[in-house]
Amino acid sequence: MEINEYQRLAMKTLNPKLDKKDILINGVMGLCGEAGEAIDIVKKHLAQGHELHKDKLVEELGDVAWYLAELAMVLEVDLDTILTNNIKKLAKRYPEGFKEEDSIYRD
Repeated sequence: MEINEYQRLAMKTLNPKLDKKDILINGVMGLCGEAGEAIDIVKKHLAQGHELHKDKLVEELGDVAWYLAELAMVLEVDLDTILTNNIKKLAKRYPEGFKEEDSIYRD
């Protein structure tokens, strides 16, 4: 599946009663909430001796993707553009790949 197709299909499940302000709030809060659920899975694995539940973590990452798509939609930008811009930023920041020194002294 292409990323913009995902965005289009995922947004079919967006609550149509929400206005732009509510979508923005829901998107940011949802993104943070789902990221929190992902870190909780990793925390339980690393700090509490639980088995790493890869399937649950993958599911949470899907939820993160949904909220990212929601935020992109309300900003009127497609996910492909967001990801392309991020790669350009990373290439500028780390032109030869990751180097610790570049990370410490970056803009």
